[in-house]
Amino acid sequence: MLRRIDVVTIFPALFEPLLRESILGAAVAGGQVDIAVHDLRSFTTDRHHVVDDAPYGGGPGMVMKPEPLVAAIEAIAGRKGADRKAWVVMLSPQGARLEQGKLAGFAEREALVLVCGRYEGVDQRAIELAVDEEISIGDYVLSGGEVPAMVVIEGVTRLLPGVLGNPDSARFESFQDGLLEGPQYTRPAIFRGQTVPEILRAGDHGAVARWRKEQARATTRARRPDLWAAAGTGGPGVTGEDT
Repeated sequence: MLRRIDVVTIFPALFEPLLRESILGAAVAGGQVDIAVHDLRSFTTDRHHVVDDAPYGGGPGMVMKPEPLVAAIEAIAGRKGADRKAWVVMLSPQGARLEQGKLAGFAEREALVLVCGRYEGVDQRAIELAVDEEISIGDYVLSGGEVPAMVVIEGVTRLLPGVLGNPDSARFESFQDGLLEGPQYTRPAIFRGQTVPEILRAGDHGAVARWRKEQARATTRARRPDLWAAAGTGGPGVTGEDT
């Protein structure tokens, strides 16, 4: 089970609010996970702490240099290979798309290193020499890997035992069984003429569970036909007569 997350970035201060607020802050304070943020510039050897340079072959922007990046990763996780102490993930538009199952897999590892790219990209040699996996949070481009790294930290930490107050919270959320979560309601029972469904107020827990499953199916089928189709005819966990 995951015990430690290290982050390599040129903007370590961006992570400070994240690591002291809300559920994640409580998880860090409570010792459920240890998170350390490392400034990539501290692994440079020149007096100006340069981490980027112009790309070979020309083109716009700058490219992150391999020397400090590999040095940082190897100092934290060891060399790539069987003796490595952590799984190293580069946040990159070229990576596989992040999904809930991948977060669950990360949660099963003992240690994770998240590497935040910047500029026009990262020298490919650093990726080949020191990175185990590349991950993207979606088909769009951001200025760097810091926000994607925060997404991974938030998503994986809440899966760890004891982080969420109610352990069932993570079990019944969107994507856990291939379905989106259905609608939720709280008090008051009537708001601007809109009424909470009677079944949720009747006290029949079995009926509520069935209703929520039906709503999850309907929401998934309407809003994410790709998820609905991914499990085959009838959608996730649905028999033919339910479609």
